[in-house]
Amino acid sequence: MTTESKVSSAFPTSCAAPEPRPEEPVRVVPLAIAGALAVALTWYVWASHGAKNGVLLALGFGLGLALFHSRFGFTSAWRQLIAVGNGQGLRAHTLLLGTATTLIALIVSTGSGLFGSVPKATGGPIGLALFAGAVLFAIGMQLGGACASGTLFAVGSGQSTIVLTLGGFIAGSVLYTWAFPLFDGWPSLPGVLLSDHVGWFGSWLITIAALVAIVYVTKLVQARRNPPPVGVVPTARGFARILRGSWPILVGAVVLGVLAGAVFLVSGGIWGVTFAFALWGAKLLQLFGLHPEAWEFWQGTSNAKALASPVWTDKTTLTNVGIMIGAAIAAAAAGAWKIHSQIPWRTALAAVLGGVLMGIGARLAGGCNIGAYLGGISVGSLHGWLWGLFALGGTWVGLKLRPLFGLGNPKPADSIC
Repeated sequence: MTTESKVSSAFPTSCAAPEPRPEEPVRVVPLAIAGALAVALTWYVWASHGAKNGVLLALGFGLGLALFHSRFGFTSAWRQLIAVGNGQGLRAHTLLLGTATTLIALIVSTGSGLFGSVPKATGGPIGLALFAGAVLFAIGMQLGGACASGTLFAVGSGQSTIVLTLGGFIAGSVLYTWAFPLFDGWPSLPGVLLSDHVGWFGSWLITIAALVAIVYVTKLVQARRNPPPVGVVPTARGFARILRGSWPILVGAVVLGVLAGAVFLVSGGIWGVTFAFALWGAKLLQLFGLHPEAWEFWQGTSNAKALASPVWTDKTTLTNVGIMIGAAIAAAAAGAWKIHSQIPWRTALAAVLGGVLMGIGARLAGGCNIGAYLGGISVGSLHGWLWGLFALGGTWVGLKLRPLFGLGNPKPADSIC
C-alpha cells in the first residue's frame, strides 16, 4: 500500500456499490492527547500572544477537521483530471473557490476585520518565478503524495510516512531561502487585481462566471472519457457523521471556504501554509547555532520580523499546527488514527524529493495550492488562475515520473484515491 492509499484508507472508495462495514472504535488515547493539546495550546497562545492568535489557532483546528473528514484533496483532483478525465475533484475546488471568493468580497467591501485587522487584497506578481514555481510544486505533490494542506492533515492523522514529505518540504524551503539571490529578480510583471479595474462586485462576478465555466467544461470532458462513478463508505450516519466522518466532498468544500474567509476576516490576509515551513527550518538552524538571519531572504523587513518574533505569532504556523491537531482529533474520533511506518524505499525517496520540490516551488511562486491558487483566485488576482494552469502542466509531468518511484497512476477502472 502506498503512502497515498494509506492516507485515504480510512474512508475507502469504490466504483461498485460499496459494502457496508462496521464503525471503527474511537481511538481514546490519541483523542485524549490531541484534545488536551488543543486546549492547552489554545490557552497558552491566547494568554501569551492575544485573542487574535488564539482564534487563528482555533480556525486551524476547524481546517484540520474539515480536511480529514472530507478528504479534500488538490493532488488527487488534478491527477484524476489529467489521467482519466474525472473532474469531480476539480468541481469541488470551484465550490471552495466560489465560497471563499464570495465571503472575501463581502469582507473587503466593508473595509474592516476582527481584532483591528484591515482586510487587504494584493495581486501576486506574474512572471517566470510564478510559472516555474507552480510547475515544480505540482510535480512535487504528485511525487510526495500530498500538497501542502494534505501533508499537514495526513501527518496529524497518524500517517507517519508523510513526515518524510513534510521534512523535504521544510528542507526545500530552507534551500530556497539560502539560495534566494539566485531566484530573486527573475522577469515579472506587477500583479493584476480584477477589483482595481471592475470593482469588487465585478471581480466577484467574473470569478464566479469562470468557475461555472470550469464546472461545465469538466463535465463535458468527463462525459467524453467516461470515468467510473465514485462511492464513499461513511464510518457513521446521522448526527454522528459530523464528528466521525466521512463528509461529502462538497460539504468539505463549503466548510473550508467559510474557514478561509474567517482567516481573512481575523488576520486581514489570505489563508497561507508554506511560509511557516521556511520559518520553522530557519529557527531550527538557529537552535543548532547557525545564522540564517544573515541570509538575504531574512533581511527583508517582514521576514526579519517573523524570524525574530516568537513562532506562535506567525499566522501560518498557527493555522498549520491547528490543522495537524484538528486532523488528529478527527482521525481519533473516527477510529482511523494509526501510525503507519512501513514504506518502500522508492516511495520514501519520492516523498522527500517531492517535498523538496514543493518547498522550492512554493517560495518561487509566492504560495502553493492554498496561498497562490485558492488565495489568489479568491481575491481576484490573475496570478492565482495562472498558478492553477501551470500546476496542471506540472501534474502531467508528475504523472510521467511517478512510475519511476513505484507509484501508480489512475486508470479508468480505478476509484478517486
